Amino acid sequence: MLGPRPLAARKGRGAVSNLQGRYEVNGREEFDDGWERDEDEPAGVRTVVSDEVAKSILSRNSSPDIPFNVSLNPYRGCEHGCIYCFARPTHSYLGLSPGLDFESRLFAKVNAAELLRRELAKPGYVPEHIAVGVNTDAYQPCERELGLTRQVLEVLSECRHPYGLITKSSLIERDIDLIAPMAEKGQACAAITLTTLDPQISRTLEPRAAAPARRLRTIRTLTEAGIPVSVSVAPIIPFVTEPEIEKILEAARDAGAVGAHYTVLRLPWEVNPLFQEWLQAHFPDRAQRVMNRIRDLRGGKDYDADFSKRMQGEGVWSDLIRQRFSKAVDRLGMGDYRGRFGRLDGSRFRRPVVVPAATAKPGAKSASQLDLF
Repeated sequence: MLGPRPLAARKGRGAVSNLQGRYEVNGREEFDDGWERDEDEPAGVRTVVSDEVAKSILSRNSSPDIPFNVSLNPYRGCEHGCIYCFARPTHSYLGLSPGLDFESRLFAKVNAAELLRRELAKPGYVPEHIAVGVNTDAYQPCERELGLTRQVLEVLSECRHPYGLITKSSLIERDIDLIAPMAEKGQACAAITLTTLDPQISRTLEPRAAAPARRLRTIRTLTEAGIPVSVSVAPIIPFVTEPEIEKILEAARDAGAVGAHYTVLRLPWEVNPLFQEWLQAHFPDRAQRVMNRIRDLRGGKDYDADFSKRMQGEGVWSDLIRQRFSKAVDRLGMGDYRGRFGRLDGSRFRRPVVVPAATAKPGAKSASQLDLF
């Protein structure tokens, strides 16, 4: 890894392990994420991004509950600070905390585009659609300065390689000039995560992601540019965001979304205590009720990692959520999220003409990409 690059202090609540609030005020002055600036918020914690020379850039999985096999993440850690993020425990492998460190000590894979070029140039490479920004958001605030995601999209566009993007950031609009031509050829699609329509819930649940209304505007903007957009209602949190399922889907459909997908809340490893602290802090009146329902969905446990259960749970309440979601999707004519990924066209793929040599220096420290889950 190379030296750290400090970014401006960002304000917003973040994980409960935070000692001070940290809403991203500085970033909002430069980019419209839908939040109004609050002058009374306390000083923030400085975000530090360290350059990383990665060994690999594509992660492969064989999980039957995920609609893609290949993913690409330009960053480790995520400034959005979503308390429920399943990727938080991956920071433990780096000797950092899944709480505040995950949000403020980030790693940028500065050679992501170069690695991708070399991967696509291999003689035996077979194109398969790539999901960009799965473990951590590829359009988190530091992308405005670093532009690694845009570099990756430039390579994919040059090679006519199919890809899908998933984000909760309106920064994706910056790259419409790259995404729209690919979408026109059936080689690109996008998914916008919309957890809640309630700005008060969102501002504590996902403190530095775009406001819900701003995400809806992003769906409309992408749709008007000819990019097929799905909405990811994830995660569904019982008694917190779960009552909004139908309203979220209807709002997304009205904004132009043509597909929908959902997952129920997952609490692996360190995410569990962080989420329960957040729950006690913001919903003390229903915290026990929420956890009881989560356990109903998980066979009596706080979490079950079984492939057949981890995304949607099990039991009566899981069936009820699935029925509500399916009926709403059918009524609104929003199609299938999994099918959209499968329909991306890889037949026009061409290998990159220019393939850079490896940039890692002898003796330089690097870290291989962590597994998707």
